[in-house]
Amino acid sequence: MTIAVAPAEPVPTRFTESRSDPFSRSPINPVSAERRHLDQLAQAGADLFEVGLATEDAVLDGPVIQAAYHRALRRGNALDAAVRAVEHAAGLRPTVVMTYWEPVRRHGPEHLARLFADAGAAGGMVVDLAHHVARWHDTAREAGLRTPHLIPRTTPDTSLPAAVAGASGWLYAPASTAPTGYQGPVDIPALGHFTRRLSSVSPLPVVSGVGISTPALAARVAPVVTGSSRPTR
Repeated sequence: MTIAVAPAEPVPTRFTESRSDPFSRSPINPVSAERRHLDQLAQAGADLFEVGLATEDAVLDGPVIQAAYHRALRRGNALDAAVRAVEHAAGLRPTVVMTYWEPVRRHGPEHLARLFADAGAAGGMVVDLAHHVARWHDTAREAGLRTPHLIPRTTPDTSLPAAVAGASGWLYAPASTAPTGYQGPVDIPALGHFTRRLSSVSPLPVVSGVGISTPALAARVAPVVTGSSRPTR
């Protein structure tokens, strides 16, 4: 869910408007089914794709995505399937990979960044970078990838500058503080307030996901952020 431009280029105008960003938990289905689904999403109006790379301990994700990741890992082809999904998705819309530090560490940051960059990814969002921020930023930048940051809403104002430092492409503001898959009410005013807090410390676009479970809710979220993300299945 980022932009397919060189690191030195500005964010395109098309990304400064409200956008729809489906999230694909790859791999779940056979390759042919995955590709058909991505084609249908693009035809339905998706502007950007986010492809998830499986990990054992997806602490920000709910039981549905965790179960999908565990199935993918048991099959033993999680990385290859994610690369294939990125290759196809990137031929349709700008595509970003979303994952955790554990698979990045296991496969090697340099190898993973180059692999997804060669597949056509525009960026990679590692949601739990912690002490590995500088290494991932340098590695991704060398590969030509953007590095969006997920910023928890609980981040205090004093910590926001450090939280957004080095981010590129966009900032991800979760609509809910619950794990992914949450389908309850979303505090739109609180999300709007958080978006303004982020905009006060960074010029990057702000997108949102987590808890945006229906098109109607996405329409309500859209006015307070740049774009929104929903799981595809």
